[in-house]
Amino acid sequence: MVFAPSPLRLSLDGDALVANWRWLADRSGAAACGAAVKADGYGLGAREVVARLSVAGCRDFFAATWAEAAALGVLPASARLSVLHGVRKEDMPLATTSPARPVLNTAEQVARWRSTGLPCDVMIDTGMNRLGLSVAQVADGLLDGLAIDTLMSHFACADEESPMNDRQLRAFTALTGQTRAKRMSIANSAGLLLKGASLDLTRPGLALYGGIARPEATGHIAQVVFPQAQIVQRRRMSSGETVGYGATFTALRDTEIAILNIGYADGYLRSFAKFGSAGQGRFPLVGRVSMDLVAIAIDAEPSLHEGDWVDIDYDLPLAALASGLSQYELLTGLGDRFDRIWRH
Repeated sequence: MVFAPSPLRLSLDGDALVANWRWLADRSGAAACGAAVKADGYGLGAREVVARLSVAGCRDFFAATWAEAAALGVLPASARLSVLHGVRKEDMPLATTSPARPVLNTAEQVARWRSTGLPCDVMIDTGMNRLGLSVAQVADGLLDGLAIDTLMSHFACADEESPMNDRQLRAFTALTGQTRAKRMSIANSAGLLLKGASLDLTRPGLALYGGIARPEATGHIAQVVFPQAQIVQRRRMSSGETVGYGATFTALRDTEIAILNIGYADGYLRSFAKFGSAGQGRFPLVGRVSMDLVAIAIDAEPSLHEGDWVDIDYDLPLAALASGLSQYELLTGLGDRFDRIWRH
């Protein structure tokens, strides 16, 4: 069955993605720089991200689950993949035949994997209390005999100036030499900008896709994701008329508006009604965001008509500040109705 193109698309800048990775790799110093591609490459399409970053020189990739690992298909010959959520009993048939490594998080996962003799990674909890074994379990010899490629931990507050960053880094680096791990890794996009935190391997995610994890990245990380929507209808509102649910916008004069094929079902959430715009600020959003539709004022552009495409303003740091949502939510919430079109 042949489907028509969607009236929604994400214009994705592959050159910006690669430039972001290269800047992060440079900031990583002597450490290898990997890439988190969980959540389908933060919503961009993990296969395409892996393909582009592999050509650029990235070798280490990180998915969340074995379903995500399988969805990547055959990896480039030089690529290595780690599965962050470890290995459940149900995962074992796939995990033991996959080239990907589990990141073991619990004593049960360690016991489950030990009998395979296969390589693995291990997560150590240094204070985040999310995933990982304790430092005490390492000291007690739980990891003895495992073929560990990378010993990992994860910062809780790397995007802030927090004393917890130093405490976690010291707790983690104190484990150097206590296991057979070949590499040590704790730094995400924000963490690799902290002094001395890059260690042997960094694991950026958000910054690859245009997010600003710490102020030091401002001016260096380029926007990658550009949402675009087609105009369903152009119409003229007379002075005094309202638009949308709740009649929250009243035209103070005769106004030209365009109804766009985008709404909160696509991840363009209701909070955008207060500040959203299109066309680099030329077309303010008017009225509420509906499930599938929004309205913008287009008096500034008489040439826009039904079927034309409009660029939705989606600067991640500014949108996060205005909406109260995280940059992560803004990226990964962009839904399946978008066609994903790589420009480069």
